[in-house]
Amino acid sequence: MLNLCASLHHLDYKDMRKPSWIPIILLFSGSLLSHAQVKKWTLQECVNYALEHNISIKQTELDSETALIDKRGALGRFLPSLNANASHSWNIGLNQDITTGLLQNQTTQFTSAGASVGVDIYRGLQNQNTLRRANLSVVAAKYQILKIQEDIALNVANAFLQVLFNKENLKVQNEQLGIDQKQLARSQELVNAGTIPKGDLFDVKATLASDNQRVINAENSLLISKLSLAQLLQLEDFDSFDVVDDTAAKDENNILLETPTSIYAKAKEGRTELKIAETNLEIAEKNVAIAKGGYQPTLQGFYSFNSRVSYSDRVVGLTPNTANPTSVVGFVQGTNQNVLSPNFTRVLGNPAPFFDQFNTNKGQSFGVQLSVPIFNGFAARNNVERSKVTLEKSKIALEQQSLTLQRNVYTAFVDAKGALKSYESALTALDSREQSYNYAKERYNVGLMNAFDLSQSQTLLATAQSEVLRTKYDYIFKIKILEFYFGIPIIKN
Repeated sequence: MLNLCASLHHLDYKDMRKPSWIPIILLFSGSLLSHAQVKKWTLQECVNYALEHNISIKQTELDSETALIDKRGALGRFLPSLNANASHSWNIGLNQDITTGLLQNQTTQFTSAGASVGVDIYRGLQNQNTLRRANLSVVAAKYQILKIQEDIALNVANAFLQVLFNKENLKVQNEQLGIDQKQLARSQELVNAGTIPKGDLFDVKATLASDNQRVINAENSLLISKLSLAQLLQLEDFDSFDVVDDTAAKDENNILLETPTSIYAKAKEGRTELKIAETNLEIAEKNVAIAKGGYQPTLQGFYSFNSRVSYSDRVVGLTPNTANPTSVVGFVQGTNQNVLSPNFTRVLGNPAPFFDQFNTNKGQSFGVQLSVPIFNGFAARNNVERSKVTLEKSKIALEQQSLTLQRNVYTAFVDAKGALKSYESALTALDSREQSYNYAKERYNVGLMNAFDLSQSQTLLATAQSEVLRTKYDYIFKIKILEFYFGIPIIKN
């Protein structure tokens, strides 16, 4: 903005009054303001944003919710089961009246309802072990989320450092391009003065063209690295995405002063992959206990209640049968005198009220049920053997994870040490190449070196600069990995 004000100050007042200047000035100033408002992301912001929006984390969080649902299911196995039932039916034709017990051709309706309660009294401790396994599964799911978060943090840090590397590399290529542009002007002066042959000018122009190509390649690499980081963050608008220039290459936590043994001991205490393997081992042990519970008897308690209601007419009384008042029901032994009984006709009335019938016809039952497994086609035995095999696999996986962690820690330590030495050597080589190039440039300016040899010296300098950048960011990332194993987070909140 200061440059813009200075430029405006030198404009002629009459020119400023011309309308043609107004859109140009507004456009230029708007471009500067827009550029000034571009947000630059820090490493911490990148990691935090990735952890909030990454799809893999969201999927793993759903797995954690599933584990919580399984835990609620395991808790529910300790509670009684309560079930209710109800039915209403129509019976047409010859059927028995549940009120009178007589068979009649009629259409009747019945309503029945009931409820039952069941509770596990003993089930070979399977319910208890299932709940313990569910608790472990919840813990394992949380560890899985943490593991993915750690992996994402490392990937983001790597992508972030790649952007920084490409930004510095672009600066180096632009600086080299500026040097060669000045060298071209200087060579033109030397050619005009007859100090160097005109052919050297062509060599400088060729070098300048190569510099332009390297700048374009560096710009493309920077754009691709920004795009990769933006996609890792799940950003939709990455056209103006940029990161802060934090390029300090140093061991802030003095991690290289530690020994590989101490780093490995620290890693064994806190590394998530080990905790996952240990939790999976405990889950496998609970699976064995659950399977062994299938050998034991089960005891269940139950209680049930039921009742029914009929909508058929009911017998409300009896009246003498005038058409056939008596009937022979037997005879007196010895006299053979008939024994007569009066005949009555049933008097039918409306069904009893619903709730009266429901109360009258109710019934209850309760008790316990014992089930003893004797032979079930080796199902229980096979479940136990299968769970034991899984347990052995979990033990081997834990041992393998421990060995892998030890190897990774020692490898990371050696890599970090080597990266530091490579970076220091690259700095030393760069210092020598800069002195050599400055000496070559002095010789060229006085005509004691041709343009080709100067270009070779310059190429060696550019290679040394690139090697410093490469070893620098390689060292930074490997220090981050070593700190990661030591329990130091990628970013500090």
